[in-house]
Amino acid sequence: MKLVKTRRSGQAMTEYIIIVAVIALAALTVFGLFGDTIRAKMNGIIAAFGGEATGTQGEQVDPGSSKDGLKNLNQDGSGAP
Repeated sequence: MKLVKTRRSGQAMTEYIIIVAVIALAALTVFGLFGDTIRAKMNGIIAAFGGEATGTQGEQVDPGSSKDGLKNLNQDGSGAP
């Protein structure tokens, strides 16, 4: 009887792991699809509270999307034209 109880406990843990993996995959998909929109909304919220909208390294955010920034990168990773 003790063996059956252990199996159910392992089964429940496996189900929780699967649920967490599905939620993480869904979150990554949403952030991948709407990343630029979310970033723009957050910058608007920050600006509304009187802060300064900056990027991850503290530089001023330009209004272009991150896709445009990726297109302008050189081979060495610098963004200079």
